[in-house]
Amino acid sequence: MEKLFSYGTLQLESVQMANFGRRLHGNHEVLKNYKVLDLEIKDKKVIEQSGKNIHPIAMYTGNPADEIEGILYEITKEELKHSDEYEVSDYKRILVTFESGNQGWIYTSH
Repeated sequence: MEKLFSYGTLQLESVQMANFGRRLHGNHEVLKNYKVLDLEIKDKKVIEQSGKNIHPIAMYTGNPADEIEGILYEITKEELKHSDEYEVSDYKRILVTFESGNQGWIYTSH
């Protein structure tokens, strides 16, 4: 199993159903040293799934006062590939450690 952190549109049921065919289950997590910015999405398929053309994107700041709250989901390796296909090229996936000590993947800015 893989762990994927969502702080935005991957928490939407419509996005989960379109990409994974099921509702995901996870636990609340906090990611320190990051903040959320807005990103304009131009991919029509992604906008259709989320219903939004502005999506959040995590940016590393190095400031311990900055934090992002979200959900850490357990998904399969195949579902992680589907998630990579959903995220536009403005995002990159990296492995991080959360405040709890758990590790998981996040999508962040380049």
